[in-house]
Amino acid sequence: MATKQRTLAASISFEGKGLHTGLQVKMTVNPAEENHGISFRRIDLEDSPEVPALCEYVTDTSRGTTIEKGAAKVSTIEHIMSALWTLGVDNALVDINAPETPIMDGSAMEYAQRISEVGTVEQNAERKYYEVTEKQVYTLPEKGVAIVIYPDDEFSVSVHVDYNSKVVGNQYAVYNGIEDYAEKIAPCRTFVFLHELEPLMKMNLIKGGDLDNAIVVVENPVSDEQLAHLKDIFGKDDIRITGGYLNNQQLRANNELARHKLLDLLGDFALLGLRIKGRVWATRPGHFANTEFMKDLSRTIRRGGDRPSFKYSSKCEPILNINQIKARLPHRPPFLLVDKVFHIEDNAIGGIKNVTMNEPFFVGHFPDEPVMPGVLIIEAMAQVGGILVLNGLDEHEKYSTYFAKIDNTKFRRKVVPGDVIVFKLQITAPMRRSIVCMSGKAYVGDHLVCESDMVAQVIKNKE
Repeated sequence: MATKQRTLAASISFEGKGLHTGLQVKMTVNPAEENHGISFRRIDLEDSPEVPALCEYVTDTSRGTTIEKGAAKVSTIEHIMSALWTLGVDNALVDINAPETPIMDGSAMEYAQRISEVGTVEQNAERKYYEVTEKQVYTLPEKGVAIVIYPDDEFSVSVHVDYNSKVVGNQYAVYNGIEDYAEKIAPCRTFVFLHELEPLMKMNLIKGGDLDNAIVVVENPVSDEQLAHLKDIFGKDDIRITGGYLNNQQLRANNELARHKLLDLLGDFALLGLRIKGRVWATRPGHFANTEFMKDLSRTIRRGGDRPSFKYSSKCEPILNINQIKARLPHRPPFLLVDKVFHIEDNAIGGIKNVTMNEPFFVGHFPDEPVMPGVLIIEAMAQVGGILVLNGLDEHEKYSTYFAKIDNTKFRRKVVPGDVIVFKLQITAPMRRSIVCMSGKAYVGDHLVCESDMVAQVIKNKE
């Protein structure tokens, strides 16, 4: 899995009509600097307002995914987002002269082809990932919708659709990596059921829709009178229904409808703004469910704060074991509260504390519901920070660190027996006059349990 951000090697332009507005659209996808993300700029409006392609700006999902910020509003972004994100583009500025992206042939095929042709370039900044550490679920029981994400080292998606349709049947589609996207997923077109089509057309909601950019599913017999009406609607003399599809559409895959739902999901998941490490199972997904789930994940990320840039695994050999820690800290049991250091660099450190029922403080805190005292969580965090500070000194065994100040301390949830606390600390300002500033966070699993800013003083031990 690539770790560096990427952008397009050159700009790409597309022209076509919007599915819902029927307007002729010109859209140019430009390279963008690192950490820019993907955004849309309405060049047809005064001052060319811009809206980031993020789930927090989603305002409508009734007929596609719409994002809006101030005067900038862009609809039906899911196909271009799917192609950009899945093919590895992290940063792009999309100039568009209309309120809707061009529908092309109803798929993301042309988008994917042009992105692949122009290629991408690596940037200096690291990609940002959301690493799933526990199962998360989103459901709409009344509609039979369920999206579940499980922990995994890679991103993959399985989609199941069932519309109780004898034409469509049960369909499944799978995404396991970008290798299959351009060939198997991007060419799959949007679709609509015939009984949904006419009401949409009467409301002028699909002015750009025709038989060249959508699959029309016909579940029930159609009379000659209805067929004549369809000819009027589409302005075509040759209207036929064969095999359950209008105008005998040749499907690009037996499961094309499920693959298109997968295409849409990938585009909507891109609105998280972070790459995902997790395995997704989705039943009857749609734009509303997809984007609401991304909003849920976004809230989870905000509650958790910044994730450690390094990951703890119990399988890894420690950088410092308990005996090596004792050689650096003056603390001793029962007040030595660091069991292992699993990561250390110049300005950052990761350490753990295994919380067991045998801790002496659980005897009185509290007998019927043992909870680790917050002050000891802070103390453990400070001990990890002390190791970091001393690690940068020559003859570290001759020095100790002492609390000078704590600020902005927050306790987010309880720590109980059986928990493993993962501490991440960073030095936030260079040491001056033996004073060092640090920022620390403590996690249990994916959950932030405590955070604090600390100031410590380094003092030479007495001979």
